[in-house]
Order: sequence, then C-alpha cells, then structure tokens
Amino acid sequence: MVLVAYPGSVTADARETNRDSTRIHPPQRRVVLTAISKAPLDVAVHEQAVTDPRAGGLVTFRGAVRDHDGGRAVRGIEYQAHPSAASVLAEVVADVVLRTEAEAVAVTHRVGELGMGEDAIVVAVSAAHRHEAFAACALIVDEVKHRLPIWKRQRFTDGTEEWVHCP
Repeated sequence: MVLVAYPGSVTADARETNRDSTRIHPPQRRVVLTAISKAPLDVAVHEQAVTDPRAGGLVTFRGAVRDHDGGRAVRGIEYQAHPSAASVLAEVVADVVLRTEAEAVAVTHRVGELGMGEDAIVVAVSAAHRHEAFAACALIVDEVKHRLPIWKRQRFTDGTEEWVHCP
C-alpha cells in the first residue's frame, strides 16, 4: 500500500541550466514518483518508471536491511515516519533533480517492520550519461538520509534495541 505518491515535473526554466553540449534536448528533470510505502518495494517498477529514450544511463539503488550495525548483530528493524515524510521526500527529490542532469527519478522509502534483506529504499535515476545518473542517485540517497523525517529502530540479537536518526 502506497501512503502518498508524488508525480511532477520541474519548471522549463530549470531545464535550460547546465545543458550538456552533446544533447539534442535539455534534460527533462522529471520526478515521476516519490512515495512512502508500507508494502515491499519493487525495483522493476522504479526502473520502468524512469526508462526514457533520451537516457543512456539508468542507475538503481536498493538500500537493504543488513544483519549488523556498529559491530553488533541486528535481527530486524522498524521504520517510523513523521506525517510530513511524504511531502519532505517530494521536496528533497525535486531539489536534487533541479541540481542534476536527470531525465527522470523515482524514489520510494519503506516504513514498518522489515526483515533481513528487505529493501528500505529504492531509487531509480535515468540520465543521458552514466556519470550523470550515478551522481544524481548518490545525491538523492545522501539527501534523503540527511533530511527525511523517518526514524529507524534497530533490534539486536542480544535483546537490546536503539533508535537511529531520532530527535
């Protein structure tokens, strides 16, 4: 179940900045999806959403739950979102898209209980060139981690737990 999805486009004025001289057209800089979801994430849906004939590079990032953190064994995690999380995610992605050469971007962050190996975030970016797609994807992941009001509770195998990124 998707709680909130945000499709949208960046203004035409922003599209003209940083034009790649090898392009026929300026980058579209489209935000095709931002969402906070309780359901498992589908990488293929994100890739399909950003596929574009203008794009030679398509980068996908999956942030999966790992079995350790800080030298301690993790048995599971839970993500909880502030009510503003969906709008903040849309804002963050739109901001990054304005600063990059992306053709299209799709991002979903998961909330709720997640097990080992499940995806907590999926980011897909298409761009004319691979370096543009990699750069935009990395920037989105960094900005989401820094700005998104989602908190993580880690449960350790020794029975303890801790909240991460919680004010």
